Amino acid sequence: MSLTVLTIVLMALTTYLTRIAGYLLLRDRTLSPRIKAVMEAAPGCVLITVIAPHFASGNPADLLAMAISLLAAMRFSLLPVVAISVISAALLRHLL
Repeated sequence: MSLTVLTIVLMALTTYLTRIAGYLLLRDRTLSPRIKAVMEAAPGCVLITVIAPHFASGNPADLLAMAISLLAAMRFSLLPVVAISVISAALLRHLL
């Protein structure tokens, strides 16, 4: 198994375990809407910790793509934001 595939599998496993761990630990408690929102955001936080260091490289294309992604995230739901992010990163990397 290549290192890339292993990394993807471990990130998926970490995300999955993060999502279910909270529900398993708190299954007998009544959760407030705020706690439920935190529980649903946790896997995204894990993914961001993996991706964020890449953007600290200072590559102008990546930094612009990140800015576009942040603006899109303020306006659209998750699926359009992912599409906009991927397309903007690809175009900016090609152009810059």
